[in-house]
Amino acid sequence: MINQKIVFERPKKMLQLLNFVVVFLLFVASSKTSQAAKPIRVVATTTVVADLVEQVAGDLVVVESLMADGVDPHSYRATPRDIDRLVRADLIVANGLHLEGKLAELLERIGRKRPFVAVGDAVPKTELLPIGNDLFDTHIWFDAKLWSCCPSAVAEALSKLDAKSAEQYRQGATKYTAELLELDRTIRQKFEIIPHQRRVLITAHDAFRYFGRAYGIEVVGVQGTSTESEAGLADMNQLVDMIVTRRIPAVFVETSVSDRNVAALIEGASARGHTVRLGGRLYSDALGPVGGGGDTLERALLSNVDTIVGALRVPSTPSNSFK
Repeated sequence: MINQKIVFERPKKMLQLLNFVVVFLLFVASSKTSQAAKPIRVVATTTVVADLVEQVAGDLVVVESLMADGVDPHSYRATPRDIDRLVRADLIVANGLHLEGKLAELLERIGRKRPFVAVGDAVPKTELLPIGNDLFDTHIWFDAKLWSCCPSAVAEALSKLDAKSAEQYRQGATKYTAELLELDRTIRQKFEIIPHQRRVLITAHDAFRYFGRAYGIEVVGVQGTSTESEAGLADMNQLVDMIVTRRIPAVFVETSVSDRNVAALIEGASARGHTVRLGGRLYSDALGPVGGGGDTLERALLSNVDTIVGALRVPSTPSNSFK
């Protein structure tokens, strides 16, 4: 018979051990940072957030992304090295709004001891899209105008650590805010050439709701707003019905999410006599590798827009390659 006491005490002991490690590393980090002055070291949770900090602060700070390009933040679990990086950071910057779901408890615990900011808190609550249970859609960066609320939060957090550079942070935030507003106008202009009846974006998971609301695109995700949710057979059949009935010309995969469900949609539509092409690969929860076409938010959004416009504006030769 299983010893229930052992079963229930083991997770408790693991949590106690983790707490001890965090406290110890915080002590070591604080003792080292009290020595010689060094550049402010910022650890951002995702590549999108890291880009935000870099756009605001430039070379005044050293920015490190906890997650690499192409990594899904919904399912990411911290490693011992991640914990070390977090507790040694001068500032931790997260998206918040439960994007970093499996890191939430760790971030909350370390955030009590280290400077921490969740940029999603800078977005007015009235502008957030609810998803139930008092939670909101986390993917705020897909609306460039909405994301423009966030640079000032980064500048404010950095100014508290580095008062002598506060004016430079403020200027950096102002400049990037203006660039995001200009990006918003550019995206709207690019989408004008897509006929309204063809403005349907079907993707692997429901990450593009803010994008759709901002730019007049009907958005349908195979999975929910979190990649942790699974699409059922009934959901898949319903989507295939929609694709066939409305003669949807293209569906899209994402750089940080499995292609499996989208491939099933293409096969399902084909079995019912409708050819729906793979429109392309979109950046969603993470940016692309440094030096690539999606290594900043601006480049990633423009790449997405060009991919969507190219697939939906006119019929083209079907292509179902997932390479």
